[in-house]
Amino acid sequence: MAISFKTLTQTDKTTSRTLLHESIPITGSLISGTYNVDSSGREVNIKTFSHGMFQSVYDYPYISSSANHIFDITAGFSTASGAAIGNSSLSASTVATAATSQLSKKVNIYTQMAQVLSGFNTSSIVRRFDQDGDLSEASSVKHDNAIFLNFSRLLVKDEIKKGSFSLELGTGSWMTPFATASGGEQVMITDSGSVSSYKINSPAGEYGLLVSGATNVGLIYYQAGVAILSSSVFPSTVEMRPGVGNVEDVLTGSTIDIMADSFRRRVKNIQFSNTTELNSTIYFCRANNTEFNYSSNPTYLSGSKIRVKTNPGTNEHFNLPRSYVTTVGLYSHDNELLAVAKLSEPLRKDPTNELTLRVRLDY
Repeated sequence: MAISFKTLTQTDKTTSRTLLHESIPITGSLISGTYNVDSSGREVNIKTFSHGMFQSVYDYPYISSSANHIFDITAGFSTASGAAIGNSSLSASTVATAATSQLSKKVNIYTQMAQVLSGFNTSSIVRRFDQDGDLSEASSVKHDNAIFLNFSRLLVKDEIKKGSFSLELGTGSWMTPFATASGGEQVMITDSGSVSSYKINSPAGEYGLLVSGATNVGLIYYQAGVAILSSSVFPSTVEMRPGVGNVEDVLTGSTIDIMADSFRRRVKNIQFSNTTELNSTIYFCRANNTEFNYSSNPTYLSGSKIRVKTNPGTNEHFNLPRSYVTTVGLYSHDNELLAVAKLSEPLRKDPTNELTLRVRLDY
């Protein structure tokens, strides 16, 4: 193999950025109803844990090697007392005060999620989730009682595409959650207004408001892949689970697993588009007419002289120097090979033509 070198300048390269999107539909029947239940009464694609702090949803029975993690479900509330998140001026939330099951775990979950996604205020106090995203401590309404959906990185990739998220919930009876005959309704929750008005004041990246009609009912963090729903998305008249009561009753008197079971049953559809950011550096490897026409390969010699071999039956005077380009290598300043690009077929190079090979390095 013969090698010839040429130094690339800044004018020989450029960069590009491409966003690739993939639609991700998650049907409610997959979340609850597709698979048989195990001894615990839950579908075999739902994984629970001994700590009882969240459930994991898979697209296949989770003990199978073919199963893919889709998302986690958990729930929590802001404070049992204002001091629970370091702010004694906050009043105790109604749900937190009435809690009789997993109180510390639910407060800790809310606090951890708020710390990562909302951050701290100027007094080093963890911010609660703000309904309109302006982070005002005094006047803004907060999402104090929340259900958290943490989507798998396998689905989200680099981020959720802004304006693509939708979640459809049923508020009918326990047996027929999507039927309207019993007084329930199907609630559509989207981030449709976030394409041009998303927020950037979160330590976890960009986020948008989830709305149902004209009401803010949650937040969605695009890079983190986390959706937060206020418990107010379910009217107080909705019995989340027979014998348990409405959403606040489930939050206070039931475990997180039971809360997740109740929520899963009422999900009709979740859909969003993910985003893969593809960054590229493009190198233009130019071979002018006077360049790369010779080879340092020993077979290029004739009679121990560096000259063009004659073609049989032709006059040596009319033979042009020529070579065949098969590979482009990109080297660092200290001559270390960094990348190799192969051509699909050899390209002839002689003084009568010029070549520009476009090499794209993706990362």
